Amino acid sequence: MERTLVLSVDIGTSSLRVLVFDAEGQMLPNIGVQVGYEPQTTPDGGAFLDADNLLHQTVQAINAAVEQLSSNANHIAAVTLCTVWHSVLGVDKDDNAVTPFLLWADSRCAKEAEELKQNLNESDYHARTGCFLHPNFLPAKLLWFRRNFPEIAKKVHRWLSFGEYLHLKLLGTTACSISMASGTGLFNHAVNDWDEEILRTIGISREQLSPITDFEPLPISRPSPLVPHPLLSALWFPALGDGACSNIGCGAVEPETAALMVGTSSVMRVMTTEENVKPPFGLWHYRADRKHHLIGGAQSNGGVVFQWLTETLKLPDDWEAQIAAMQPDEHGLTVLPFLLGERAPEWDASVPSAVIGIRLHHTSLHLMRAFMEAVTLRMALIHQLVKRAVPTVNRIIATGGALVRSQVWTQMFADALGQPITLCLEPEASARGAAIMALRAMGIWRTFSDYPPKFGATFEPNDEHHKQFLFALKRQRKLYDLVKQWL
Repeated sequence: MERTLVLSVDIGTSSLRVLVFDAEGQMLPNIGVQVGYEPQTTPDGGAFLDADNLLHQTVQAINAAVEQLSSNANHIAAVTLCTVWHSVLGVDKDDNAVTPFLLWADSRCAKEAEELKQNLNESDYHARTGCFLHPNFLPAKLLWFRRNFPEIAKKVHRWLSFGEYLHLKLLGTTACSISMASGTGLFNHAVNDWDEEILRTIGISREQLSPITDFEPLPISRPSPLVPHPLLSALWFPALGDGACSNIGCGAVEPETAALMVGTSSVMRVMTTEENVKPPFGLWHYRADRKHHLIGGAQSNGGVVFQWLTETLKLPDDWEAQIAAMQPDEHGLTVLPFLLGERAPEWDASVPSAVIGIRLHHTSLHLMRAFMEAVTLRMALIHQLVKRAVPTVNRIIATGGALVRSQVWTQMFADALGQPITLCLEPEASARGAAIMALRAMGIWRTFSDYPPKFGATFEPNDEHHKQFLFALKRQRKLYDLVKQWL
């Protein structure tokens, strides 16, 4: 049988990767390109990328990966793409970007998000869209952009995810997958289409959005000279949400297994084919495709807290070993770790970080452990809601560099959640998941589990530590309520 390869493009917040996978979902060694970049930020909460710079970098990376393959590039049967959810750019009638690529972390629309909360019934909105009236999602972002840049907004013919923009430029056509649409806050799950009520509210017409498609190959109507020749005969699939692909790539594809990812942010997701799944308020509802639903919650604060602490605090070389020797909540500190604002489960962007209980005897080690535990406690709240929505969850698979690099933090998560956590050793779970989606769509895989991923150690929860974490969680909840009253 002729060798089948899939080119997988993963567009993240701070880097992009172009990787190649074989028919068994194995990443080809010594093939692939990674390009790092820094989002532009502003003091008022802006976080964005130059859309055309990102386009140029992505095209260069695709061409470089094809060159690395040499004659094997002729075996590429599909090109697939996963990218960040909740991010958007505008193009004019000539399909040129006229806005920056606004990222999920862009919070300049906080005022508009609060206004939408006041004017709409958020519970009804959540029931329809699976999203929240929060700066992360597109309703507030688009409303803010139209108000603050009205002349540019008038030029916008269509609002797109970056994956849609890449396909528009390279193929001459584009569409929005159900997966990407489900993370916008503009999608109605009941009808698998754009939500008319929220579009009316923010003054956007459906003609300003791409047509929605399931995970089906896109037509190549006007191929760009930038497309490497071997890829002209490949199937090009619509972009997918990176979170959905991460679940698939790490093997968390059944309702018994949740995925815990700790990268810059942190998130827990469980996949189910239950059509009538109703997540409680506090959890979002996204899709991988028409049949596969994702229920979960995300914190903006994960590895970014870890990074900030290691850069800010004066820590000894053996800090991790010293922290591992501490008991849970030994420090007695209570922390709200909202360095990038709060998301799940309350979705109140106005709540700031807070630390209470600091005394003269506290050291940098106490602060480090307290913040790390605080992130796990916020995830424990999400985990409780996930278990309520999908009671079958009894196993957690962990991905993301922050947990793979820190066994101490992984054990904290196991103790705080009270469930075993198994590390997934696939280095590129999202890119692998996007490749698996293509392999399954082409009929090469029958299920998402034909070839399981590589797993590492399993961390079992300590029952006594779990009780201590629950006690600390009650204290953190009290602090959250106090800070909200103070605001």
